[in-house]
Amino acid sequence: MVEGGYLLREVEGTCMKTKSHKVVEQPKPFTPGITRAMVRQHAYVMFRDRLPQRPLTLEDWVLAEKDLVGELETEESSL
Repeated sequence: MVEGGYLLREVEGTCMKTKSHKVVEQPKPFTPGITRAMVRQHAYVMFRDRLPQRPLTLEDWVLAEKDLVGELETEESSL
C-alpha cells in the first residue's frame, strides 16, 4: 500500500511506514562551476556502501552536490 509518499508494509501483524524512494537520472548541478562528473564522483564516494543495493535518489544527488561544494569552500578558505 502507498499512502502520502510512504509505503506501508505489514510485518508480523503490525504496519510499518517506510519512505518510498523514486529513482531519477542525475540532475544538472545548481552550483555554477560544478559539473555532473564532479558530483557523480563525489556521490559514488559518499554512497559507495549503498550503491550496489539501490540507485541514488534526487535527495542523494542534492546532498552529494551540497557536500562537494562545502568541501571545496573549506579547501579554498584554508589556502
